[in-house]
Amino acid sequence: MNLLGFLAALSGAVAIGAGAFGAHGVSGQAAEWLRTGGTYQLIHAVAVLVVVQQRATGPGWALLAGATIFAATLYAMALGAPRWLGAITPIGGALMIAGWLWLAWTMLRR
Repeated sequence: MNLLGFLAALSGAVAIGAGAFGAHGVSGQAAEWLRTGGTYQLIHAVAVLVVVQQRATGPGWALLAGATIFAATLYAMALGAPRWLGAITPIGGALMIAGWLWLAWTMLRR
């Protein structure tokens, strides 16, 4: 079983659900948080699926972890969690950036 690929595909499904809920179920800031989280999560889910095909699992895990933290904190706030969770969101962003840089380094070395 390819756990990373499975989790990336599951992440894509969650992103679509969050984006749909943001478009049709809520309004205001909550809708924006859901759209932003959904967009970043979906982009990174697809990127991880591509990375899995390239057998670059290290960067894939960093991308998936970053997107999950980033999106999950936004989703939680959209659903009423305390806004201090917004202080955690940049950790996800930093992991996504690190994943992309790690991937760039990996591709350069091939």
